[in-house]
Amino acid sequence: MLIFDAHLDLSMNALEWNRDLRQPIDSINAREKGMTDKPDRGRAVVSLPDLRKGNIGIVVATQIARFVAPDSPLPGWHSPQQAWAQTQGQLAWYKAMEAEGEMVQITEGVGLAQHLALWQNGEPNDRKPVGYILSLEGADSLISIDYVEKAYEYGLRAIGPAHYGAGRYANGTDATGKMGQNGLDLLKKMASLRMILDATHLCDDAFWQAMSHFDGAIWASHNLCRTLVDHNRQYSDEQIKALIERDAVIGAAFDAWMIVPNWVRGASTPLSMQCNMEKVIDHIDHICQIAGNALHVGIGSDLDGAFGNEQCPYDLETIADLQKMPDLLKKRGYTEGDIEGIMHGNFLRFLKKHWS
Repeated sequence: MLIFDAHLDLSMNALEWNRDLRQPIDSINAREKGMTDKPDRGRAVVSLPDLRKGNIGIVVATQIARFVAPDSPLPGWHSPQQAWAQTQGQLAWYKAMEAEGEMVQITEGVGLAQHLALWQNGEPNDRKPVGYILSLEGADSLISIDYVEKAYEYGLRAIGPAHYGAGRYANGTDATGKMGQNGLDLLKKMASLRMILDATHLCDDAFWQAMSHFDGAIWASHNLCRTLVDHNRQYSDEQIKALIERDAVIGAAFDAWMIVPNWVRGASTPLSMQCNMEKVIDHIDHICQIAGNALHVGIGSDLDGAFGNEQCPYDLETIADLQKMPDLLKKRGYTEGDIEGIMHGNFLRFLKKHWS
C-alpha cells in the first residue's frame, strides 16, 4: 500500500548527522560503528532506498534550525541569520537529491497528481524519486516576515511556528505563553500565501491562539494523545476535537516516549516498555473514536528525528516496516477504506482540497 509520511527530518540527518541517505540502512549504520557523539549513532532506520522498499512514495520533509538565546539550555544557533543559513544548506541538499533523481519537490496539485500516477503505475520503485513537500519545523530561522515569501518562492508550503522551548514567533513544547505580534503577523502572511499551518509543537496557549487567528489550512504533522501519555507535547482531547472541526489531519508519531507512558530517556528500551506498533494504533484509535470516523489521522512518523531504533517501536527495524501497519489496523477492525485513508488517503485528500 502507498504510504504518505507527514514528517521526516531528512536534511537534518544528511547534514547534522552526516548521513548519505542514498545508501541503504545497513551501510549508513556500518559507517557509524563506534561513534558516540549522538545517542542514535548506528541506529538509523530511514534512508531513501528503504523509503522505496516500503512504498513510501511521498513525504513531508523538513527544514529545521532553532535560534537560542544566551540563557537557553537547548541546542541551536546563536542568531536568526545563522539559523537561516542552516536551512539554506538543508535546501541545497534537497536540490542535490533532485539533481540525482533521488527526490522531487511537490508544490501544487498538478505535480501531486503526476507524482501519484508515477508511484501507482505498478512498476518497481527502484528508480522512482521520493516526492517531498517542504515544511519548516519551527519558524526561528525566518529572519523577518519578509522571509516567508522568500521561502515560499523556493517551495516551502507548510510552517510549524514552534519547536521546543521559547521561540521567536511562538512558544513550543515545554514552554507557555501566547504569540506576540510577530507570531500573529506570521500567521497572517501564511494565510495570504495559502500555506499550511502545522500545529505540532505549539504550546497550549499558542495552539488555541493560532486556532482563533488562522483561517487557512491546518494539519498536525506528528502528534499523539495526551489522554494516553500525559505530556504537553501531546494533544488533549479538546485540541483533537478542535483540529477535527477544522478538517485537519493528525500524523501519528513513532517516537517511543510519546507512545507509551513512563518512558525514561537513556534508561527505557522499546522492548522493556513493550513499545510496538500496536501501541501506536492505540493513539490512532483514540483519535478515530473522538472523530467518529477514520478521516482525521495519518502517519507522521518522525523516524530518525534525533532518535533511532533505541527509541521507536521494537517491531520496526527500518522505515519500510511501516508496511506492517495495514495488517495491524485490519486486525483492529478497520475497513480497507479506513486503512487506505490512514496510510495515505487522508493527507492526500487534505492536499487536493487546499491545492485545488
